[in-house]
Amino acid sequence: MTEQQVVLVTGARKGIGRHLAEHFLAQGAVVEGCSRGEADWEAESFHYQRVDVADEKQVIDLVSSIRKRHGRLDVLINSAGVAVMNHALLTPGDTVSRIFDTNVRGTFLVSREAAKLMRRGRFGRIVNLGSVAGPMGIEGEAVYAASKDAIVSLTRSLAGEFAQFGITCNVVAPTPIETDLIRGVPKEKIQAIVDRLAIRRLGRFEDVSNVVDFFVKPESDYITGQVVYLGGV
Repeated sequence: MTEQQVVLVTGARKGIGRHLAEHFLAQGAVVEGCSRGEADWEAESFHYQRVDVADEKQVIDLVSSIRKRHGRLDVLINSAGVAVMNHALLTPGDTVSRIFDTNVRGTFLVSREAAKLMRRGRFGRIVNLGSVAGPMGIEGEAVYAASKDAIVSLTRSLAGEFAQFGITCNVVAPTPIETDLIRGVPKEKIQAIVDRLAIRRLGRFEDVSNVVDFFVKPESDYITGQVVYLGGV
């Protein structure tokens, strides 16, 4: 593609989302970002909006504003997510709803609206964020792991539905990375997870963006419905 890419990154305020937003900016893309809170960073070619991805109207308005500004959308990175590490017997129903609303409902809503815009140009790349928590069966993360496995199933189905529009849908599933999602988790629990990986270290932002780059390149038009688990699960 010769035109400047238009990229939407959800959860762009911090963590993996912010890294990916900055990563695409460094590549010369126009980046649209959103999260529920106020962003504490700015950049040229970066437009940020406060959006709850679980709110259907807010998501529709978000993508509508992108259409009005740019007329198209090339790449969507669904990075917005929440996690709670707690024993299943101590997990309230409200927590279950909150995790699934953001992680699964949010990923679906943004993907749906983004695909409507992408299909106009017969090109699109959707990359969703999974987690190694699912295949590893990590204790204390039953609900989070289930939500991330749901994203994998969702992505595979969307891949089949969106392929006719030139849109691919894939998943990158990181190991624990030094972000706010794990800072409240005891270090020994994080270390126990790392010790079960083939490559025994915490993940890095660059590990994620490396796979994202592969999924979104134009030459990856024959790769869809795939999941890359980092670290060697």
